[in-house]
Amino acid sequence: MSLESVRAFFAEKAPDIAVIESTKSSATVALAAEAYGVEPGRIAKTLSLRVGERVVLIVTSGTSRMDNRKVKALFGVKPKMLGLHEVADITGHEVGGVCPFGLRTPLPIYCDVSLKAFDIVVPAAGSTHSAVRITPARMAQLTSAEWVDVCEHRPQEEAPAYSSSSGLGGAG
Repeated sequence: MSLESVRAFFAEKAPDIAVIESTKSSATVALAAEAYGVEPGRIAKTLSLRVGERVVLIVTSGTSRMDNRKVKALFGVKPKMLGLHEVADITGHEVGGVCPFGLRTPLPIYCDVSLKAFDIVVPAAGSTHSAVRITPARMAQLTSAEWVDVCEHRPQEEAPAYSSSSGLGGAG
């Protein structure tokens, strides 16, 4: 269902962008980089956060780590990662496939400036075996995202797939 909602999103808004599928899992930044043949920084991971009463999505470079102080300064409250089941219920995408496309519920989308280091990024496409190749600017435009600076960049480290306590999110 989630992969289909992403396909429908692109069919309507950007028919030139194809959803690509892999037989390999892309549920983590490292797995996604391997599955799609790109460096981990090009994987655009989507963090699902509760900020006060709102749920927002922040798309970052795969090697970036969210800086809780920067997020708190932006939203005025400390961010909290959504739980695994909340993510699927709210976005319509399972953890590892979360992306800013084809969402179950319209949500505010923010793109971290860490994505601007790349000409093409690879966000998930609604499942742990799908993605798209897209420019950061086009992704922001298609999702009506606001550009923000809320991460610390970690060029050589690999981010974990998902941890509700560390403030990191999965590949999608």
